[in-house]
Amino acid sequence: MTSVPMIQQTAGAGAARAAARRRGLTGGTHRRPGWVTYALLAVVLAASAYPLYYALLLASSDAVTIAQNPVPSLVPGPNLVENIGRVLGSDINFWPAVLNSVVVAVVTSVSVVMFSTLAGFSFAKLRFRGRAPLLVFVIATMAVPTQLGIVPLFIVMSKLGWTGSLTAVIVPGMVTAFGVFWMTQYLREALPYELVEAARIDGCSMIRTFWHVALPAARPAAAMLALFTFVGSWTNFFWPFIVLGPGNPTLPVALQLLQASYFKDYSLIMAGVVVSTLPLVLVFIVAGRQLVSGIMQGAVKG
Repeated sequence: MTSVPMIQQTAGAGAARAAARRRGLTGGTHRRPGWVTYALLAVVLAASAYPLYYALLLASSDAVTIAQNPVPSLVPGPNLVENIGRVLGSDINFWPAVLNSVVVAVVTSVSVVMFSTLAGFSFAKLRFRGRAPLLVFVIATMAVPTQLGIVPLFIVMSKLGWTGSLTAVIVPGMVTAFGVFWMTQYLREALPYELVEAARIDGCSMIRTFWHVALPAARPAAAMLALFTFVGSWTNFFWPFIVLGPGNPTLPVALQLLQASYFKDYSLIMAGVVVSTLPLVLVFIVAGRQLVSGIMQGAVKG
């Protein structure tokens, strides 16, 4: 189906408005949201931001105040900088843990995007025997709880000699069933068969067609998948805690070491949580505008 912008370029603004009316795009697209919509969005935003703000309140307090009043006031206290300094100066190997988390998150995000986009292109645009059953099998693996595979996965990593190294965290997460499903669904609608066939007629190999045709078309979905994967890898605790241990931890595992055996200083623990959350907030601030623009560009393609 030809897009409305394409009709405007070829047939003029009048034909574009007529096409938009036929498709039901006028009125709803340009209608300004009412106050009810903004109120609901404000409630959702406040409910989403309050846990982080509560952690900030505890991080800016001290252990005595938290013990006397577990629900702090709505105004941050004066001890935030001091508590963050205690976290950075503790014996939990904070900066090596940050470096490990960066390596795991970046490598996993790039790998998941590349392999998922390649698999999604194959499932969406290539015709081969067993395509549909294989895709169903990949999707069905998402119904299996992660905890069921921990024991055999740990045995495999132990036999390979990877326990205690970042390889044991990176390799199992290099591709995900959700990523394959996500990219398959997107490329099925966003990438016309005509572009693939034109590239093949021009002499492109299948890998070159994927690199020059499918990958640019998948940029909006790939950006969202990379962001989701980065956040999931950065906050992952369960598997790194089992396979890495305290000797070579990622950041969530290192922050767990802030909890003493008999006494828990929640101001120190929450200061660690705030420090570990700041990189994610910066990623959203830096990449948010680009992600939205990429999604909008993908949405208006005909």
